[in-house]
Amino acid sequence: MNDHVEHRRPELVCPAGTPASLRTAVDAGADTVYCGLQNATNARNFPGLNFSPDELRSSVGYAHARGSKVLLAVNTFPPAGQFQLWKDAVGIAASVGVDAIIVADMGVAAFACREYPQLRLHLSVQAGASSPEAIRFHCEEFNIKRVVLPRILTVAEIADVHRQIPCEIEAFVFGNIGMMAEGRCSLTNYVTGVSTNMDGVCSPAADVRYEEEADGTLTTRLGPFVIDQYGCGESGGYPTICKGRYSCSAQSEPYYAFEEPRSLNLSALLPDLMRAGVTALKIEGRQRSRAYVKSVVAAFRRAVDEIMAGKEPALTDLIALTEGHKETQGAFQSKSWR
Repeated sequence: MNDHVEHRRPELVCPAGTPASLRTAVDAGADTVYCGLQNATNARNFPGLNFSPDELRSSVGYAHARGSKVLLAVNTFPPAGQFQLWKDAVGIAASVGVDAIIVADMGVAAFACREYPQLRLHLSVQAGASSPEAIRFHCEEFNIKRVVLPRILTVAEIADVHRQIPCEIEAFVFGNIGMMAEGRCSLTNYVTGVSTNMDGVCSPAADVRYEEEADGTLTTRLGPFVIDQYGCGESGGYPTICKGRYSCSAQSEPYYAFEEPRSLNLSALLPDLMRAGVTALKIEGRQRSRAYVKSVVAAFRRAVDEIMAGKEPALTDLIALTEGHKETQGAFQSKSWR
């Protein structure tokens, strides 16, 4: 099992929704970037995002020439009869020389392990493996080298998992907080017939509509359902059904059905995460702008370098980039937070 190492230099893993974003992340100091192909094999399958095979090949060359690694997300679940698309994605990853693929489905992991044994495998957060037993199973069966842990684990829990598993740990440090059990979202599929986990799309753009009322109120619909309303001048949220506000008889004002949207910002906990055995610090945001990627990656690059130099990192400039209505930092220090 892993030895507990204090302040081992962590890998900074950064989002790349497009080739331009990949170059921006690399130039801003990313050790590693992660991206997806332009199809349902990755969990951010949106128009205008992701990479063609040729773009992936050239982007791998750009990153490697500057000392950065590239990970390809093949982290959705193949529907029956459609497995060939996922086989092709794994083959493309191997042919262009990515440094690892991020997998969720056990069938995809088994195929990659068997057909491309030289290809390094990371276990996606979509796999929902948060216990040492589940992680060890994937390591033993599919030679998984790294696990991306769910955001809901505390620092103490991460340290406990670290002591019991034979692979590296990657933990989210900035971006969105996943709703409920990560990797098992069914709500969009219920409303639109398109699955986050199998089609890679949450709130497909074709199903989102904004309707302005005479008084300036803006109504957001996902398919046939009203998922939120905003008064004139009020900022709108991301149009997902799980983060919508709803009216009910027990609540005088519309409120969030599951939990209030908030942002994950663990910048204050970086030393604690490093001591807990986290190998890689993951920033979310493949749908965000190049300006966002540049700012966040550069801020975390400075922070990690300052910590390794024995200095106190200053990350106040990240506050303006947090998503939603609130930040979450100290909650992750508590064993009881859920």
